[in-house]
Amino acid sequence: MRAPGNHRILIKIGGRAFEGKRGFKELAAAIKFDQNIEVIIVHGGGAEISQALNSGGRKTEFIDGIRVTQAEDIKIVENVLSGTINQRISSWLCANGVPCRGMSGKTEQLFLVEPLTRGGQELGYVGEIKQVNAGVVLKTLRKGQVPVISPISANEKGESFNVNADSAASALAAGAQCTDLVFITDVPGVQEGNETLSSLSVYKTQALIEQGIIKGGMVAKMESAFDALNQNVPRVHIIQWQGQDTIRKIITRESIAGTTIQL
Repeated sequence: MRAPGNHRILIKIGGRAFEGKRGFKELAAAIKFDQNIEVIIVHGGGAEISQALNSGGRKTEFIDGIRVTQAEDIKIVENVLSGTINQRISSWLCANGVPCRGMSGKTEQLFLVEPLTRGGQELGYVGEIKQVNAGVVLKTLRKGQVPVISPISANEKGESFNVNADSAASALAAGAQCTDLVFITDVPGVQEGNETLSSLSVYKTQALIEQGIIKGGMVAKMESAFDALNQNVPRVHIIQWQGQDTIRKIITRESIAGTTIQL
């Protein structure tokens, strides 16, 4: 449960959302600013995964913005996400005064998954979350630590699966009763033409998808946003990082560049 009066915010960090150590220094300062804000971090790492797969002679294929992950790929993907990237984010935040616990969806069975299909197509070792054990994360928060989570998860047999980080963030935001889910990306928000839409309803968002205005990887992000909203997460934001005041502005509902989606 969330302490009365506290805000619990889940931040999903895209692979290219921050400019190295400087961005994480600002994030650390934002986390330390208000002790009544609990922060959970889920990260992706698409660009680094692609680079590692290419180096290993593996081709990258996407279906509806989701990476197809074959048996030969999953170990590489897991090493990048749960090893390289998770450790880097955790160490940078710790170096700036934020105690962290690096973990993955496999940690104490945080996420239990089964194979995901899209339109009847198999995606290999790509998982769909069927069960969330949010207590693993809540226990970490109670210890005063920020959970930093790789989306790599496992099925009942303990086999590793690649889970879309947006989907993992959505499922955990709902399971942990977060007040806000924030996708920090390398784009300014949802765009219609040259305009960034500051607010959207689910109905309007679905219309933009049907019209082909929202497409590619943003479609999967929108589906994750819908899932969170339908499971009682009040607000979902798609923004670029805007410095140390970003989290405070979201919590206090001050004006912030980007897109906020509500039911």
